Amino acid sequence: MTLDVLDPRFAIVAQGATALQRLATGAVWSEGPVWVPALGALLWSDIPNNRMLGWRPGTGQWVWRALAGFTNGHALSADGALLHCSHGQRAIVRTRFDATGQPLPDEVLADRYQGRRLNSPNDLVVKRDGSIWFTDPPYGILSDREGHAAPSELGDHYVFRLDPATGALRIASDWVDEPNGLAFSPDEQTLYVSDTSAALRSDGGGHHHIVAFDVVGGQDLANPRIFAVVNPGLADGFRVDVNGFIYTSSEDSVQVYHPDGSRIGRIGVPEKVGNLCFGGPAGDELFICASSSLYHLRLNTRGATA
Repeated sequence: MTLDVLDPRFAIVAQGATALQRLATGAVWSEGPVWVPALGALLWSDIPNNRMLGWRPGTGQWVWRALAGFTNGHALSADGALLHCSHGQRAIVRTRFDATGQPLPDEVLADRYQGRRLNSPNDLVVKRDGSIWFTDPPYGILSDREGHAAPSELGDHYVFRLDPATGALRIASDWVDEPNGLAFSPDEQTLYVSDTSAALRSDGGGHHHIVAFDVVGGQDLANPRIFAVVNPGLADGFRVDVNGFIYTSSEDSVQVYHPDGSRIGRIGVPEKVGNLCFGGPAGDELFICASSSLYHLRLNTRGATA
């Protein structure tokens, strides 16, 4: 592993960083990591195997859930419930835990917009007001590999905003061709969304960039602009730290961007990176889902959210 400081502003984060360590392996395609304090563990998706894996310090890796509904991205609500993007159910699903950490029956929060089924929710983030923002590209309905092949009922790909208190679901943006990962800046005045429309194109077309939106009035998106074009590969999932730095997946590394769009750091990873999250008791551990494996290092920063 190489941790490259490409800009002096990243030096403080790299100071005292631990070496990259592979914690677990054996997945087909690792995605959707989330640190769950109720379990003291990291959960993530092995999408083609239709299961969720877990890793806990001192315990190691185990299968947390088989037949997981082809879940992809995950996040936690303010009360500690686990939120899933389910390709299989084409839905946003919530799992609460009892006092012993055992999961309670799942609840479907949203699976339709104006009576039409969602495509395949991919990733999500929870705003401090409790609203759930998620992307809905077609990847889970294109084949049976990561979901169930089916035609799109929406005919387009959106960023949605869900109010879990009322169940109200509204389109926040239709500007991104195939929206994938997303994250808010620490002050929640900017929403970053990746466009991975180049992922399945063999002709060199499509996009592999991150788009930035202004968040207006807490619930509307405005002023979309290209924030960063990610090479090699594309920006699938990403997170933001307390400094506002964006840590994004790419073909061969985690790339780090300053809010001004400058690439300031790079963490080399020996497999294609799909997604990542901050976690651990102090929130200063970076967990990286890359192809078959789960990697980890500690940085001198903390995640703005998990």
